Amino acid sequence: MNLPAGPGVVFTRRWVVDFVLDLAGYTPDRDLGAMVAVEPACGGGAFLEQMVSRLSASCRAHGRNLGDAIRAFDLLPHNVEASQRVIEKVLSEGGWKSAAKYATAWVEQDDYLLRQREEQSADFVLGNPPYIRLEDIPQDRLAAYRDACSTMAGRSDVYIGFYEVALRSLKPEGVVGFICADRWMRNRYGARLRRLIAAHYSVDFAMALHDVDVFDRRVAAYPAISIIRKAPQGPAVVADTRRAFLADDAMTVVAWKRNPASPPIANGRFEIGRLPHWFSGGDSWPSGSPARLALIEDLNDRFPLLEDRATATRVGIGVATGADSVFVTSGSACADVEPDRLLPLSMVRDTKSGGLAWSGHHLVNPWDANGELVDLAAYPRLQAHFERHSSALRQRYVARLGPEQWYRTIDKIDHCLTARPKLLFPDLKNCLHPVLDEGGLYPHHNLYYVVSDAWDLRVLGGLLLSGVAQAFVEAYAVKMRGGTMRFQAQYLRRIRVPHPESLSASDRAALARAFADRDIDAASEVATRVYGVCIAAIPK
Repeated sequence: MNLPAGPGVVFTRRWVVDFVLDLAGYTPDRDLGAMVAVEPACGGGAFLEQMVSRLSASCRAHGRNLGDAIRAFDLLPHNVEASQRVIEKVLSEGGWKSAAKYATAWVEQDDYLLRQREEQSADFVLGNPPYIRLEDIPQDRLAAYRDACSTMAGRSDVYIGFYEVALRSLKPEGVVGFICADRWMRNRYGARLRRLIAAHYSVDFAMALHDVDVFDRRVAAYPAISIIRKAPQGPAVVADTRRAFLADDAMTVVAWKRNPASPPIANGRFEIGRLPHWFSGGDSWPSGSPARLALIEDLNDRFPLLEDRATATRVGIGVATGADSVFVTSGSACADVEPDRLLPLSMVRDTKSGGLAWSGHHLVNPWDANGELVDLAAYPRLQAHFERHSSALRQRYVARLGPEQWYRTIDKIDHCLTARPKLLFPDLKNCLHPVLDEGGLYPHHNLYYVVSDAWDLRVLGGLLLSGVAQAFVEAYAVKMRGGTMRFQAQYLRRIRVPHPESLSASDRAALARAFADRDIDAASEVATRVYGVCIAAIPK
């Protein structure tokens, strides 16, 4: 247990605790008494019980005293007392004298993120850190956390700090073994932590357990096990699970991990494989099956990103207004403003068929060609339109920041974009859905777009329709309930594509034809040839 008593309390199941400890290498055959293991948020002692049991067996086998081989912390006094009772019970049953003394010495009431500590003092940091959004933390403590933990940026979660402090406390070859939500691997607030890990540590093991009952009750926590070592990055074991994954499967995974020659496994309960290395930098890390990650890693090594200065290929998002009911209009309402203040607007509904079928919507446009707000006095009908909605417009955050610009849209209009051919992508979709605008419309904010100086957009559209591009987006994108994905610019930018000039004339023609026909299978067949992968390598 790692959360204060109340509605959010969850207990880690016994077999999951054993799984984490085995993966981290905290096993009784090793001389654990010569090492230091830390449980940073011990709660009721779910991890501590098994850690102490293993330490006891190891010390008996190696002829050691218990010493100070375990350190544990918790903020709440009743958690400290509960964990001390657990330790005392385990040691007493193991025949150790002074069990109560060890229990008192090993477990402290303290804030792990703020306590004074020796750097590089831990061989293991193991547990299930708390999940608490920063907005739920008192301001004075939050300020202290941010000062102590440089990775806790933006709308972070407190577990980010636990990762950082744990990692910084490791001795060389020391290990952090956590079961924790894996949103930090992909979300923006995890960027600093990802950068820290990529620069100084090795991701040895990562397994998603999103649908597995790892806690005593179902919680929407997106749990995953990560084993991170203070060492140069080497090969990484990656695994994905299904709901049927159970304790026996965990034992199989542990045995598989210990044998570097183990072949990949893919069955109805889990998939596991090895990558030559992990993903670099602070950009979001991909997720999914080992086959998908192996494909992504290979293509990352061989091809440039979709957004590329060399080809002037750029990914963007349409205009956000902050008040669509005022700025987006159609039909007879268009007569409310001067005709040259109406900008033809493409909407998500216009792209449903796979071709662009304009629905007649316009943006009531307050910007001139130079990117400046127009003088309302020069447009009496526009001025009257905005004045009718003045109260709603002035209440927007963007208007409060600049009251003199109260009638602006959140985003400025790039008038050059309207005439440019562009590929459009709806924000929410089960699969990539590129649609060509040959020019003339400006995208709404629920549409992402791609423009390029070097690509024939029909050819690029064929590549982006393919299963290869889909594998990229599925690996990086946040998936909503029901399988719908958010096709945000940051995920589209992660797609790798070949150089346009490297494609043969026949492949270009075939991709353009597949795009026109909306034929995903045909696009995928050409894409696998262009990328140099077999079609069986594309995860379904």
